[in-house]
Amino acid sequence: MTDQNTQTPRWLAGLRRRPDPWSAGAMAIAALVLLPIVAVMVLALHPAENIWPHLIATTLPRYFGNTVILMVGTGALAGAVGAGAAWLVVMYRFPGVRWLEWLLLLPLAIPAYVSAYALVDFLEYAGPVQTGLRALMGWQSAQDYLFPPIRSRGAAILVLAASLYPYVYLMARTGLREQSGCSYEVARALGAGPFARFWRVGLPLTRPAIAAGMAIVMMETVNDFGVVEYFSVQTLTTGIFTVWLETGNAGGAAQIACVILALVLSLVALEKVSRRNSRFHRLSRHTRRVERMPLAGWRGWLATAACGLPFAVGFVLPVAVITAHAIEKPERWFDPDLGLALWHTLATGGAAAVLTVMAALFMVYGVRLTGRALPRLVLPVTTIGYAAPGAVLGLGIMIPLAAFDNRLADGILALTGFDPGLMLTGTASAIVFAYVVRFFAIAQGAADAAMGRVSPSLPMAARALGQTAGGTLRAVYLPLIRGSVGTALLLVFVDCVKELPATLLLRPFNYNTLATRVHEQASLERIGEASPAALLVIAVGLAAVAILARANRG
Repeated sequence: MTDQNTQTPRWLAGLRRRPDPWSAGAMAIAALVLLPIVAVMVLALHPAENIWPHLIATTLPRYFGNTVILMVGTGALAGAVGAGAAWLVVMYRFPGVRWLEWLLLLPLAIPAYVSAYALVDFLEYAGPVQTGLRALMGWQSAQDYLFPPIRSRGAAILVLAASLYPYVYLMARTGLREQSGCSYEVARALGAGPFARFWRVGLPLTRPAIAAGMAIVMMETVNDFGVVEYFSVQTLTTGIFTVWLETGNAGGAAQIACVILALVLSLVALEKVSRRNSRFHRLSRHTRRVERMPLAGWRGWLATAACGLPFAVGFVLPVAVITAHAIEKPERWFDPDLGLALWHTLATGGAAAVLTVMAALFMVYGVRLTGRALPRLVLPVTTIGYAAPGAVLGLGIMIPLAAFDNRLADGILALTGFDPGLMLTGTASAIVFAYVVRFFAIAQGAADAAMGRVSPSLPMAARALGQTAGGTLRAVYLPLIRGSVGTALLLVFVDCVKELPATLLLRPFNYNTLATRVHEQASLERIGEASPAALLVIAVGLAAVAILARANRG
């Protein structure tokens, strides 16, 4: 007999209550988002054939070493370029600064693998650079001169940093703008020069923002497949493709995927720990913004060149190379395969964007509505999909989904005598699911922030007037947050268009999107055939950059 005077713990009382549809739905969405990560861990712990000792003795050290070198090299270079450019455009006035302030964001519109194809085409033996050098100097062959190797680890770091530095630049620029100009004025009055003000004042104050940007850069480097595969750099991500697709060992691929997950989670933890004890407070309610100091003469033009160089390498060069190939033979734009790839991209990306935003809205609203502890604890965990590389998610989705798909087809065949085939893995459904899991954090963050800006009195008034929970969501929240919902839809769609590793792993036979078509044609050294699809991907990416520029205007 239970003592009625004994107080039941709040969390246990919450579990005993009958679950409402909103909390149950939120937990179901969370379970679907976390399913691929859990599947990878289960596969790694229970492989059909344990090749872990063989991996440790042979290829894993090389995969891990190359991955760490790429991460550190790309993060350091992107951090230096992004933080330096942010310091210049915020602190100084020089020729073209107002244009460069926004042009420095444009490399985000170009997937790193597109930049890699363009760089190789520009610098290879038959490219314009080496051809011009041979004509100018009278050289006859490659033996007559020394040219650095193009497809190398160093070139991969350069390409990745040129594509990803805007993450650091954007966060560092925001951090510098939020600081009071009084700090720099005091430093200048005490005799600190430009470098001393940057090193002793600007850098410490923006260190959390720079660290967060570098963490994103390093996570994107781990996720990359197109660049490292094209430059023949063996990393943990390429190892998943090699072990799974070439040797057929899903358990070994899952074990490599767990190493990637551990690496990514270590990056996230390191970034949080690095700013755990950092506290930055404004000393007054009204702070004076940083006033740009003029740079005249050669110093101003040097600052222009310093900011223009990353923009030229990260945006102008790849766009120019790809555009030149695209207009060389206009008939490539009318290739039926290009139209089919465009349709596949619009269909999968559009479906994934709508499903992701709908699921995020339902989950965030359900968690806010229910007040239960467990959904609130699970909500932040669902963002892990954005940190997990696409190759890891592809592996975690394909194996359990293929098993379910085969059993479903067998069940329908036994009941009806009709063989439906593979309805999930044999279609684009698996790709859409991967996109939803991968980019759920974007939609969830947008929905949570937008709903947080709605005054609590409005939904309370709607409920008092007899509106149901669903009616309140439709009548109150959605009209007020439709701008944020539209932005989330577009951002998720853009990321789906550019996603390569998960699409390569999960696409049905002979099913191409714009990203896979670019990769497929460029891997065969057909840059001309890949150029129209690459330009379409870039055009879509520019829409996301425009949103970022508008959100960070000021």
